[in-house]
Amino acid sequence: MKDFKKYYIVPAAPDEVYLALTSAPTIQLWTGDVAEMDATPGGEFSMWDGSIVGKNIELEPGKKIVQQWYFDGQSDDSIVTIKLHADKAGTSVELRHTNIPDADYTDISEGWTDSYFGSLIDFYED
Repeated sequence: MKDFKKYYIVPAAPDEVYLALTSAPTIQLWTGDVAEMDATPGGEFSMWDGSIVGKNIELEPGKKIVQQWYFDGQSDDSIVTIKLHADKAGTSVELRHTNIPDADYTDISEGWTDSYFGSLIDFYED
């Protein structure tokens, strides 16, 4: 199991970034794929046509998102924590993803930068 931590700058206010990460219609806009999101603690979600599935653990509007991501056959919880901080360029995002299965680490870490936050940043820059 591996952990991944990285910071991103998203050119939008923290409240907008939070909404983009927790509202299914907005997720669909920046991913281009079907998304489901029950934005309540304990609510489940699915993004990128089911490539990412999990459960919301803690939601603090405009500030913090904690999710459990599901991986088949994994006994330990894989936890994603996203913290949002106001920045002169928009929002500084602190991402931490723990307990990533070794076999999935490269795809997950590249996916965070290239697809997940890369797409979100592109969405706000256009």
